Amino acid sequence: MARTTPHDPPTGDDRPLYGRIAALLLDELRAGIIPPGQRLPGERHLASRYGVSRETVRQALEVLRRSGAVATDRRGSHATLPGRPVETAGALTFPVGARPVDPYAVDRATVTWEEPPPEHARALGLAPHRPTLVHRYRSVTPDGRSLRTAVTSFSAVALAEVAELARYRDRADGTTPAQLRRAYDWMRTAGLTLHHQDAITQAGAASSVRVTRRVHDQYARPLEITDLVVNAERDTLVYEFTLPAAG
Repeated sequence: MARTTPHDPPTGDDRPLYGRIAALLLDELRAGIIPPGQRLPGERHLASRYGVSRETVRQALEVLRRSGAVATDRRGSHATLPGRPVETAGALTFPVGARPVDPYAVDRATVTWEEPPPEHARALGLAPHRPTLVHRYRSVTPDGRSLRTAVTSFSAVALAEVAELARYRDRADGTTPAQLRRAYDWMRTAGLTLHHQDAITQAGAASSVRVTRRVHDQYARPLEITDLVVNAERDTLVYEFTLPAAG
């Protein structure tokens, strides 16, 4: 999938190429595009974004490390330059429609490694019959009058970029409990900016509602798709949105 390149290395500059790439990255750090503490995209993705080699990216990162703008550990390079704070993602819960802690509802979540539903495969750009990580969530009240079921399929990009998700492949047997409530936090920590679209439609019976969430990153790459079905006579779906103050 084609990516949007936010910046091109400036021409007519006497600095070596890695110095120009370092300057572009530094601009992003100062603007808060990559907030303090957030992991930078991997070398491969930075090389593709700027149209340079991975060795050039390594040299640029070394310049930023020496200046104290980034720090590197076993998980990669992280922004350390002061910038704008990371916006809260508290309103974006995983999976969509998951309840807050409710002592009366019984929640169960598992993961499998399997071929996703055809509409999920198309939305994620997966080849036909290609398996991926599929998460299933079920919540029901003791009286059985409120039932929520959600099926989430993750893309190859999400599994490649987010180590915490990739680790579930070896235990995705469909029986082991797998609450992935921090899935969106893991994606953000991996340097992904999350954009989501939620579509609400009626699903069969008048008391049933379907919510389809699609999430992609800053490069328009699909990360996950979730289908939630709420079957409830007196249940309510609540969506919260936070808008930052102007200025």
